[in-house]
Amino acid sequence: MMISLFGRFRNFLEEEDGIGVVEVILILLVLVGLVIIFKDQIVSLAKSIFSSINSQVNTI
Repeated sequence: MMISLFGRFRNFLEEEDGIGVVEVILILLVLVGLVIIFKDQIVSLAKSIFSSINSQVNTI
């Protein structure tokens, strides 16, 4: 049983097919969903970062 599992894992690591279109679309959908869910926090963080940069530039 363990040898069979190890063999499958080894075959998986040696496989060189690359990422398919379906996987890329699923990853993009998850990322878009996360951005939509955390939009307010992302905007707040970006504003905070840019205001900090702006204040530091003004002191130079």
